[in-house]
Amino acid sequence: MDRHADRFAVNCSLLFTELPVLERPAAAKAAGFDAVEFWWPFSEPVPSQAQQDEFVTALADAGVSLIGLNFFGGDLPGGDRGVVSWPGREQEFRDNARIVADLGERTGCRAFNALYGNRLDGVDPDTQDKLALDNLTYAASAVEAIGGTVLIEPVSGATGYPLRTADDAVDVITALAERGVTNVALLADLYHLQVNGDDVARAIDTHADRIAHVQIADAPGRNEPGTGTLDINGYLDQLSDRGYTGHIALEYKPSGATVDSFGWFTR
Repeated sequence: MDRHADRFAVNCSLLFTELPVLERPAAAKAAGFDAVEFWWPFSEPVPSQAQQDEFVTALADAGVSLIGLNFFGGDLPGGDRGVVSWPGREQEFRDNARIVADLGERTGCRAFNALYGNRLDGVDPDTQDKLALDNLTYAASAVEAIGGTVLIEPVSGATGYPLRTADDAVDVITALAERGVTNVALLADLYHLQVNGDDVARAIDTHADRIAHVQIADAPGRNEPGTGTLDINGYLDQLSDRGYTGHIALEYKPSGATVDSFGWFTR
């Protein structure tokens, strides 16, 4: 993977979980990485100013760039996969969007992943989809002032999550474009696409101009590259050939200690 080595970033919500959250950026730096990404690193959608300050300081003290940040996604361990399409949580999401934009301005982060949310029992899917477009429009406006982009991601492992393929996500992006919202793009997680049965090579070819962020893990298993059968290097070469020049985030579950999972990187 030498062709891509200087572009890798560490997802500090799945890697270095043996350490407290605020110690993970420094651990990533010590392991040789200059860039990190996080899921929403707080337990609530609107953390205190002190909590926000501590997070920003941890990044700065470590000397790493924050290149990706999730909006608040609900109770992820409990099975939530976002609140964008969840009726009754509009204000919660929008309050969070303002915090996300502020953290982006302070850290230099410009890519923000908005998990769409699962289908809810007893709620009309069309109602959820309309709400999602409204909330994503708001989020895009919130980060537009800092040059930010909202990312839409197909996700696996949650049976109620409706965006499973690149085409599914691009349908949402297209619907937003019809509203005049243009700072929304595709997050191509090669692992999720593969395990959901998408044709990864076709997705890259078809939607290369929509891809603004890339994440990797091997499949099956979601562990580090080399533990499965996914042609990660081939797909990364394909992305580069199609013009993708952004970071490649390591969003995998280490099969052992995080530092021991980087053997594939030196190979």
